[in-house]
Amino acid sequence: MTYCVGLKTQHGLVFMSDTRTNAGVDNISTFRKMHCWQETDDRVLVLLSAGNLATTQAVVSLLDERTKAPDERTPSMLETPSMYQAARLVGDTVKEVIRQSAPAGQSADAFGASFILGGQIRGMEPRLFLIYPEGNFIEVSADTPFFQIGETKYGKPILVRAFDTAMKLEETVKLLLVSFDSTLKSNLSVGLPLDLLFYENDTFRIGYEKRIEADDPYLREISEGWSDALKTAFKSLPDFMR
Repeated sequence: MTYCVGLKTQHGLVFMSDTRTNAGVDNISTFRKMHCWQETDDRVLVLLSAGNLATTQAVVSLLDERTKAPDERTPSMLETPSMYQAARLVGDTVKEVIRQSAPAGQSADAFGASFILGGQIRGMEPRLFLIYPEGNFIEVSADTPFFQIGETKYGKPILVRAFDTAMKLEETVKLLLVSFDSTLKSNLSVGLPLDLLFYENDTFRIGYEKRIEADDPYLREISEGWSDALKTAFKSLPDFMR
C-alpha cells in the first residue's frame, strides 16, 4: 500500500508521497513514488504512483525511456503540447503495461495502478489529474482541489476540513504532514521517508524538493503537537448527558 497526495493552490502545486512498498510483513522495501520531468523555461511534470509495484515501475520506465531514446521520442512527456495530452499519454501507457502484464484469461485487477499527474507547460495554466488503472482520468476542480491515491481514508478528514487553496507553502506542508502522520499511525503499509515537492506557478522549475526522514525534527514536532491538540480538543467537548 502507499499514500500520495497532490494539491492545487493559488500559488502552485504541492505533492507528497510515502516510500514504503510491501508484499507481506516480512517483505518491506523502500521505493520512490514521485517522479519528475522538466525542461527549463518550458515545462515541469510530476507523477505520483500507487498500486502494483511492477506496473508503476514499468509505466514510469517506459515514459522516461521515451524522453531519452531518439527513435522512440514520440510520444514523449517532454513533447506533449498540453497537460491534458500528458495525462492521456500516462493513461495510454498504463493500459499498455497492464495489457502486456496480465496473462491471457487472467484478470488485470492484480496489476492495477493509479497515478496523480500535475505540472505546467509554457503558455498554459498549471493542471492536476487523477489517472485510474483503466487509463481514464479526471481533473481537480474548485470543489475538489486535491487528489489522493493509495491508503486515503485516514488522511482525508484533515484535508477536507482544513485545506484552503489560499494556503501558502508552509501551511500546506504542515497540513500534509498532519494527514500523513494520521495515516502512518493507522496503517503499517504506509511508511517513511516522505518525499515533498512544491512547484510555483509560472516558474517552470521545481521550487522546493525535500526527503523527510524519520528523525526529521519538524515532523516529530508536528506529530507530537497534533496528538496533544487532539487530546485537548476532545477534553474540551461537553460530556454526554444521560
